[in-house]
Amino acid sequence: MDTYDCIATKLDVNEFARKRVPGEIKAKVLEAARLTGSSRNRQHWRFLLIQDRGNLATLALDSTTGQWVRDADFAIVIMIDPAVPGSMIDAGRVLQDMQLAAWNFGVASRLYTGLKEEELKRDFGLPQGLKAAVALGFGYPVRKIRGKKDRKPLEELVSLERYGTRIGPGDLS
Repeated sequence: MDTYDCIATKLDVNEFARKRVPGEIKAKVLEAARLTGSSRNRQHWRFLLIQDRGNLATLALDSTTGQWVRDADFAIVIMIDPAVPGSMIDAGRVLQDMQLAAWNFGVASRLYTGLKEEELKRDFGLPQGLKAAVALGFGYPVRKIRGKKDRKPLEELVSLERYGTRIGPGDLS
């Protein structure tokens, strides 16, 4: 799938089919994470891959907003070094690359940030000094999800030259 098509059609999903994602695709998702740029190329993030059904259920319990992750085929927790400037931006960059890589193969995903840090450290051995920034659940969608996104038009989002000056037809030439 072409990159723009990936961006244009990817939607977040929290209902997954009971179909296993092949290991080669999981490896591509993790490789996309590894290849992502980071602040000063520090590559400070670390990734926790969770694919055991029992551990996915525990991950769901260690969340305030991600109970649905128990039904994912696999999940990845992105940990960052909060002392690195821009670490939250790096977490966003790496999660977007993972989601787009997965969607390229028809694997849907969703993220959540409602993480219970102490419970994650206890249950999954997360090290001191790293912060669990976000978790992503992945799997094949239950139903076809490619479609039109409900997004605001560019005219509401983009200012031209000075904030508040809306773009119009012909302004992008």
